[in-house]
Formats: sequence, structure tokens, C-alpha cells
Amino acid sequence: MLFCLSNFVPISVASKAENKGASNTMIGVIFGCYALFEFLASLVFGKYLVHIGAKFMFIAGMFISGGVTIIFGVMDQLPDGPIFIIMCFLVRVIDAIGFGAAITASSSILTKAFPNNVATVLGSLEVFTGLGLVVGPPLGGFLYQSFGYEMPFISLGCVVLLMIPLNICILPSYESDPGEHSFWKLVTLPKVGLISFTLISVSSCFGFLDPILSLFVLSKFNLPAGYVGLVFLGLALSYTISSPLFGLLSDKMPTDSHMYQDAAVCVGLLTTSGAKMHLRKWLLVFGNLITAVCFMLLGPAPIVHIKSQMWLLVLILVVNGIAAGMSIIPTFPEVLSCAYENGFEEGLSTLGLVSGLTSAMWSAGAFIGPMLGGFLYEKIGFEWAAACGGLWPLTSCLSFHQRD
Repeated sequence: MLFCLSNFVPISVASKAENKGASNTMIGVIFGCYALFEFLASLVFGKYLVHIGAKFMFIAGMFISGGVTIIFGVMDQLPDGPIFIIMCFLVRVIDAIGFGAAITASSSILTKAFPNNVATVLGSLEVFTGLGLVVGPPLGGFLYQSFGYEMPFISLGCVVLLMIPLNICILPSYESDPGEHSFWKLVTLPKVGLISFTLISVSSCFGFLDPILSLFVLSKFNLPAGYVGLVFLGLALSYTISSPLFGLLSDKMPTDSHMYQDAAVCVGLLTTSGAKMHLRKWLLVFGNLITAVCFMLLGPAPIVHIKSQMWLLVLILVVNGIAAGMSIIPTFPEVLSCAYENGFEEGLSTLGLVSGLTSAMWSAGAFIGPMLGGFLYEKIGFEWAAACGGLWPLTSCLSFHQRD
């Protein structure tokens, strides 16, 4: 439900802010501040998860997000100009803080509850993330068209608030002593640093397409505006379906399996000297490599000499969604395993650091991606801009491949 809100709110607020006199630059600031403050909130809440309490943080985050969404529904009553713009900024900042709290706490709670199936559980949760991506805009649009501006915000906000008593009853309460380690020690671990860069690159690729793919489709294929959103379904649905499968694969297949080591030797991925085959590492490598190739073909880039066609664009987005599942799902369990291997205590304190770090890195990419995409689109066009966007995951792929 939170992802449903997070995907509908920007669409409606953008049009309303434009009608209220906000410039395109100011609208960009209102959107950008969300990812920036979610980044900061995730780091703070991850560090102080044990002090605040994971269950309380999650409930408080839901309360803030639900309440702020309702406030969005009545903001059209504000006068045009600076007052409306300032309130949009403040409400988006508060919403980002609430969302950061809820996401950081939920990851920690689930990892604590299912310590042996971390990737499976988080991959299954991405099904609901994908559903939020798919359902949010059309559901909000239907309510907006049928009942007016206020109804989607008020109804969805109330649904979130009504879920709070249920979560209070069913969520366990975990207590733990504060740990002695910090974000700095965690992120300076070489492997964690690489995974953090991977999260930023994949997130920036998602955000990269937000402001420019719809413009490209409208201008290139002359589709009606109402059909543009359907193009994104290929990406969202393939990610939704593939994520739990990669989560299950990451948990159930042995990380250091002689069977996979032998298979890797056969295809030349490992030498016979006996280096360990890490399944999650190769998911990350191939996920990033496929993402880079997909971005090269989205336009496609002029150097590949392939004509741009709608069926090809949709196919590439479907493959990109699967590659995103390969790149994203192994990150959390890999960071957690690396932390434990380097002396971090097993408990809620470390889970808070890992949850906060992964959420913050994702938010950093969500902040960088749209700005970079919009800038490159204006300067060099969609075909070359998409190809340049693929350099992020390509660099991440090469870094992982060279590390071991």
C-alpha cells in the first residue's frame, strides 16, 4: 500500500502544483527532496533502530505516511503561489521520513523473523512492491477521474491508517542492545561498498527512465497518452514475477556448492584452482550486465543499427525487469552476510544498519537517476541517453567480476 501511494502521489501532485503556479524547476525540487530526505532518514533510523524499537518505528512510519497522504488530499484548498509550494515541500519531506522509517523497520523485522530465508522473504515482498507500481497510478487515476482530486488521497490514506491496529496486534516486538559498529565501518567493507554502488546504479536506472521514457514513446510511436503507462507494465510485471524466484534461488541453492563450482568450471567462469563459486555474486554480475545491454537497446543506440520498434521496446523492458530482480534481491542478504563475517554482532542492531544502508543507497539512486536522465535527454536525445545510463550497471558488473 505504501508503494501504491508513493507511485500515485507524484503524478497527481505534479499536475496540481503546475496549476497552482509552480515552475518545472520547483516541481523537480519537490520531487527530488523526497528521495533526498528518505536517504537521510534511512541512515538515521537504521542507526537508532534499537533505541526507537523496530515495531514502534514501523507503526509510526505508517501513521505518518497515511496522515500525510490525507493532508495531500485537502491541499488544493490552499491559495496559489508560495504557500502551496512551501506546503508541498514540507509534506513531501514528512512523507519521505515516514516512508523511510517504515521501510527500514519492516526489513529488519522480517529478517529477524526469518533469518534463514532472508532473500526468499524479501523477494516475496517485492511482489507487493511491483503490484504497487502497477496498481497505484491506474487506481489513483480512476478515483481522481470519478470522484475528484481529494478522493484518491483520502481513501488510500485511510486504508493505511486502518492497517495500523492490525499490525500492532500481529507484529512481534524485538528487543536488543545497541551495537558498537557504525554505518561507516559497514560501508567501508569492500564488498559492501560494491553492493552499495550496485543498489545506486540499479535504482538510478529505474529513476532514469521516469522522466524520459514516456516522452520518447509519445514522440516516437505517437501513442495516445493513456496508453503510455501500459508500456511500463512489462518492466513492473516481470520484476514482480521474477523477484520471489530469485529470492528462493538465493536461499535454497548453496552459496559454496561443489555442483555449481563444477558447472562454472565447465563454462569457464572459474579455473580448476578451486576458487569458490558464489551464486549471489553471479546473479549480481549477470543482472547488471543484462541491464546494461537492455539500456543499450532501449533506443536503440545508433551504433547498434537496429530500428526502434514498439515490440522491441516492450521486450527489452520485460528483460530489464527480470535483470533488476537478479541485481536487487541478493543485495540485502549479501550485505548482512558480509557484516557477520567481519565481526558485526548478530542482532537487531546490525539488521538496522543493513536495512538503513540498503534503503539509503536505493534512495540515493532515485535522487540521481531522474536528474541525470532529464539532463542527458535534453542534451543528446533518448537513444544516447539510455546507452549512457547503462554505463552504471556495466561498471558495477565489471567491478564484481574483477573483485574475486
